[in-house]
Amino acid sequence: MGIPVLILGESGSGKSASMRNFDPEEVSVFNVASKPLPFRKKLPKADGATYNTIISGLKQSKKKTFVIDDSQYLLCFDMFARAKDIGYQKFTDMALSFYNLIQFVINGTAPDVIVYFLHHVETTADGKLKAKTIGKMLDEKLTVEGLFSIVLLCQTDGTNHKFITQSDGFSTAKSPMEMFPLEIDNDLKYVDETIRKYYFTEE
Repeated sequence: MGIPVLILGESGSGKSASMRNFDPEEVSVFNVASKPLPFRKKLPKADGATYNTIISGLKQSKKKTFVIDDSQYLLCFDMFARAKDIGYQKFTDMALSFYNLIQFVINGTAPDVIVYFLHHVETTADGKLKAKTIGKMLDEKLTVEGLFSIVLLCQTDGTNHKFITQSDGFSTAKSPMEMFPLEIDNDLKYVDETIRKYYFTEE
């Protein structure tokens, strides 16, 4: 069983930049929106990644760490492709595709594989930050964050960037007990090393 990890944040908060300390042989990036990475280091990436290319890549690669950047565009681009479809079935199909990808990571990859979903946030009517979705099915029938044991919130004050590891009551951030302090640098390699030590290293 692989480990999906959700990294939430506004555009420009430092989600993609958090990959900067990985070496090319350590990680593969599924670049859904085909954006240039915000640093000079060259990491292997598949531009224009879709559900099929992501699942195929996870099956074929021998690596243990993967990043989907930005995963909410899987939903967004799917919605645009179905814009002329009439009825609610398209929203069910879109939700199911995203759900199935998360389930494949959990049930279809090796136990030491970690897949990071870099994902935009939206603010609910009661002021809470949550994963941005399309339609009501993922929100009302399935809370996306509920499928992840680790949800980190990326924040910046314009100069410093950090991950929040636990909720303050107004976000869906969470992580296992004693895995992280409340705030850490937005360093995804450090996050990856910490998760592996927590789950795969015997006391």
